[in-house]
Amino acid sequence: MGIHGCTSRIFFLFIIFLFLLSLAHSFYLPGVAPRDFQKGDPLQVKVNKLSSTKTQLPYDYYFLNYCKPKKIVNSAENLGEVLRGDRIENSVYTFKMREELTCQVGCRVKLTAEDAKNFKEMIDDEYRVNMILDNLPVAVIRQRRDAQAKVYEHGFRVGFKAKYSGTKDEKYFIHNHLIFKVMYHKDLETDVARIVGFEVTPHSVAHEYKEWKDEDTQLVTCSKNIIQSGTPPQEVDADKEVVFTYDVTFEESDIKWASRWDTYLLMNDDQIHWFSIINSLMIVLFLSGMVAMIMMRTLYRDIANYNQLETQDEAQEETGWKLVHGDVFRPPLNSSLLCVYVGTGVQIFGMTLVTMMFALLGFLSPSNRGGLMTAMVLLWVFMGLFGGYSSARLYKMFKGTEWKKNTLKTAFMFPGILFSIFFVLNTLIWGEKSSGAVPFGTMVALMMLWFGISVPLVFVGSYLGFKKPPMEDPVKTNKIPRQIPEQAWYMKPIFSILIGGILPFGAVFIELFFILTSIWLNQFYYIFGFLFIVFVILVITCAEITIVLCYFQLCSEDYHWWWRSYLTAGSSALYLFLYSIFYFFTKLEITKLVSGILYFGYMLIGSYAFFVLTGTIGFYACFWFVRKIYSSVKID
Repeated sequence: MGIHGCTSRIFFLFIIFLFLLSLAHSFYLPGVAPRDFQKGDPLQVKVNKLSSTKTQLPYDYYFLNYCKPKKIVNSAENLGEVLRGDRIENSVYTFKMREELTCQVGCRVKLTAEDAKNFKEMIDDEYRVNMILDNLPVAVIRQRRDAQAKVYEHGFRVGFKAKYSGTKDEKYFIHNHLIFKVMYHKDLETDVARIVGFEVTPHSVAHEYKEWKDEDTQLVTCSKNIIQSGTPPQEVDADKEVVFTYDVTFEESDIKWASRWDTYLLMNDDQIHWFSIINSLMIVLFLSGMVAMIMMRTLYRDIANYNQLETQDEAQEETGWKLVHGDVFRPPLNSSLLCVYVGTGVQIFGMTLVTMMFALLGFLSPSNRGGLMTAMVLLWVFMGLFGGYSSARLYKMFKGTEWKKNTLKTAFMFPGILFSIFFVLNTLIWGEKSSGAVPFGTMVALMMLWFGISVPLVFVGSYLGFKKPPMEDPVKTNKIPRQIPEQAWYMKPIFSILIGGILPFGAVFIELFFILTSIWLNQFYYIFGFLFIVFVILVITCAEITIVLCYFQLCSEDYHWWWRSYLTAGSSALYLFLYSIFYFFTKLEITKLVSGILYFGYMLIGSYAFFVLTGTIGFYACFWFVRKIYSSVKID
């Protein structure tokens, strides 16, 4: 009856997960309120950073000598946008709603040797220009082989290298003529329209003119305001003059405003994604169910056997986990450090869970730029309350007395290590003059969040946790520690810890591929339904693998389970970091030393956070399990 009940509960949970999955896949909030435009309303294209998957170093749009408006105005950016390196500014590309333009002149620029060098370096590193209109990023259409649906690439290339007119060497050419295509959805009753698409087709055109007039220059290369066929491309070199121009076309579309992000979010290999994730989930669910049933049956038999031992002689002959009941709750070495790591893990767990809930409801869709990063930072700060509370509760159970010292460690240890790595990486980015460097003001704001909100909340949580009475152990601890017998090779700490991390990593590694792709290859990640299910599976897997290995450890009369349980689940972070090394060499084309240091620096931060999260899940699962089994047996 118990096994059937367990199976039906697992099946019911799986149905709920599938419902959440379908919800998250089909629903997201567009991020901003819709704007209605009348015919003739002014529209302005905003420019964002220049980005490259080869260097991972974003640059401000005006780092290159592009056309500048009379006054450059920065748009308000949230914390997440600044941390991502977004710098949104106005541009010379202006036009009116549903009024087409042809060969509109932006400006002319004479390239200095420094300008030409910068342009050439950006072309070599395959930098892309990112622009925004009505909160929609500009996109270039890329043809898929199946050609069933439009697939977008984010932004357009700065330029290209090619051989032209019989020259032996490759030359550099700039995309100086942009053909914008704005798609709109019109309200039939009121004639107002909403923008639902923003595409660009970049061209390189060596413009010519007879006389330059700032207001109305007539270009010879625009015959009847259309680019003449056979016009040579615009070469990039010192002292070359570049004329920037643009066309604007409008096209009515059936796409509704609420669905305008769908094309941007279309995944290139969606079928593989769906199949792989569901396949992985089914395997892990099957393993989890098997582990749960084996553990339940074995444990029930053990407890029943122990409780039926009547004579003292039988009790003395007993073996297994009951023998170590007098030592199993003995505080571990470095118990204060364990409390700090467990408290930090609770803080990360709370941040991750609440962030995913918001993402599931559609609040953190890619259209809300910087929203995910901002939410994570703020939630981390506020979850300090729970981190301090759980750390203090555990510390008091270990009969610790210096709760203030323990609280300070909880508040400063993990963020301090992260901030130190982040500061070094930020200095490297700043040395490259990249817009990805976090400004000094934002650094101060982050420090204020840490010292002004997070640290006080950790202290409040610790105070509340330390005021509560300590958790009582189910059995008494002997004064003299029991000697641990010689362990088999497969029960040695290093081997069992490394084995324990394989299954949790197996639960997430397919989804990890898509997450890494979205971070390092500038693609949108939005299937938070999948991510939530994978997170739940990760929690279950970490808990169950730790319980199983902890059970085997206690059966072999080794009672040092506190740190072992934390490290068993936490070792999955080692596999995550090793996978990131594999991903670096197989999927990325990073060649610069600074870019490589950045990649491994950020992956080290991610792996460390993953270690603390999974370790804490494993610890609490084992803690609950040990208390449960030792409170279930009669001990004289």
